[in-house]
Amino acid sequence: MLEAPLLDCRTRRARWSLGSALDDRGKPLHDRLGRPLHDLRISVIDQCNFRCSYCMPRDVFGTDYAFLRRDQLLSFDEIERLARLFVALGVRKIRISGGEPLLRKGIEDLVDRLAGLKTTTGFPVDLAMTTNGALLAHKASALAGAGLKRLNVSLDALDVDTFQRMTDTPIIVDQILEGIATASKAGIKSIKVNMVVRRGLNDHQILPMARYFRHSGHVLRFIEFMDVGSTNGWSQSAVVPSTEVLSRIDRDFRLEPMEPAITGEVARRWRYQDGAGEIGVISSVSSPFCGDCSRARISAEGKLYACLFAQSGIDLRQLLRGADDDVSLRQTIESAWHRRNDRYSEIRHLQPRSRKIEMSYIGG
Repeated sequence: MLEAPLLDCRTRRARWSLGSALDDRGKPLHDRLGRPLHDLRISVIDQCNFRCSYCMPRDVFGTDYAFLRRDQLLSFDEIERLARLFVALGVRKIRISGGEPLLRKGIEDLVDRLAGLKTTTGFPVDLAMTTNGALLAHKASALAGAGLKRLNVSLDALDVDTFQRMTDTPIIVDQILEGIATASKAGIKSIKVNMVVRRGLNDHQILPMARYFRHSGHVLRFIEFMDVGSTNGWSQSAVVPSTEVLSRIDRDFRLEPMEPAITGEVARRWRYQDGAGEIGVISSVSSPFCGDCSRARISAEGKLYACLFAQSGIDLRQLLRGADDDVSLRQTIESAWHRRNDRYSEIRHLQPRSRKIEMSYIGG
């Protein structure tokens, strides 16, 4: 039996230290619910070499799907310009995502540019990337050399048939595991493995995944199947609550809760009592954490979104390409954050279904 409650609902108005997210008057930059701007997630491409059913189902994103043209994507110069503005406004962490970011040609050049940014307190920006890992073995050395310190690798099963059914590709699991091993050897020390759990599809892989990554030095995180976008066929019945995931693991490997590493951390942390490492659970459906969400997102075509489940965004690309000075850009970002009151996960059952931005545009 677990010796502590599996999950605690997070309170909305979390206490934050002041002095990092600043507007042009030197005041902390907070939204309408008191949440600061600390994290930026940047999607660099809307394409992917997987067709995961919970993100880019093939019946929607088929061979005739019109992906963004190259000129519609933000250039690396434009991404760097935006990133510098966000960092000046208090962002401490930047995550590069997609689609699949390793499909973007020269992605290591962007990593090099962003890794050189300094926060308002003078420390290097905490730079990370989310990838499906299929190209990681070929890219890991260049990414590490460019300054990437952290990776999140998506892996939904170890069983080959289950993995290929989830990803709808002929790629084999060993290719992903090789990428993880290569990245670790290249010097990327912080690697988290993300498993989206869907009942009846891959939930039988919870224990095999836990068993495999024990003692690996990598943190395995179990993510509840979320209703991101409008094409993934989400159903509440397909969600495996994090409490159930933890209970299944605890029957074989005793767990105990850990304190959050930082305020606003999306995953609840648990460690094995025998010292074999830790796992995390991301419970956006069963235990929403909107109350301390400090994340802004820029989509592949340069729109600013204040929530993963947003219906619309603010076009920053037009401003980037329309003016050389950053005044209007900064004012637009500040205004958008000050107006922000998004808390979709807390109220998803109180509002009608609506069309939302797809994850392949906005990243995870």
